[in-house]
Amino acid sequence: MVGDPATFGIITVSDRASDGEYEDEGGPAILGFFKEAVQSSWTHHQRIVKDERDIISATIIEMVDELGCDVVVTTGGTGPALRDVTPEATEDACERLLPGFGEQMRAISLKFVATAILSRQLAGLRGSSLIFNLPGRPKAIRETIDEIWRAVPYCIDIIGGPYISMNRDICDDFRPKDARRPE
Repeated sequence: MVGDPATFGIITVSDRASDGEYEDEGGPAILGFFKEAVQSSWTHHQRIVKDERDIISATIIEMVDELGCDVVVTTGGTGPALRDVTPEATEDACERLLPGFGEQMRAISLKFVATAILSRQLAGLRGSSLIFNLPGRPKAIRETIDEIWRAVPYCIDIIGGPYISMNRDICDDFRPKDARRPE
């Protein structure tokens, strides 16, 4: 096994999924990506929460501060509807924002749907953890995470987290040559 152990957090934001009205599909899509793409050993914590700003923010903070997640990924609640408050909750939990992630996620989604401009996805840092928002549908999650994750391992390196090794057949992550460990 190459790389360092990592801990991931997955938060599905959905009133209906949290009430059991339908099965969460977003969280399992993210988990599926981790299983395919991450070569380092890893563990994860997973939650389904209501579209409530305080609950979402508190869950992000718990995952970072108490559970030690190196990366927290949310799914759902990023559109323009009144109940879509995931970006605001994420901003509440973050110490610094990384606008490039949101810009790139919208650019990726625009290749597939014109309504991607309605997305308010963002990313930020809390301590040495990266937090970012993904869309809610499994197809859109994979289209987005497969591409943006290329920058995640190096971001985690820079902020003092573990060295996350990737299965390059699934996700060819980018690190400068002098930042790569021999495989």
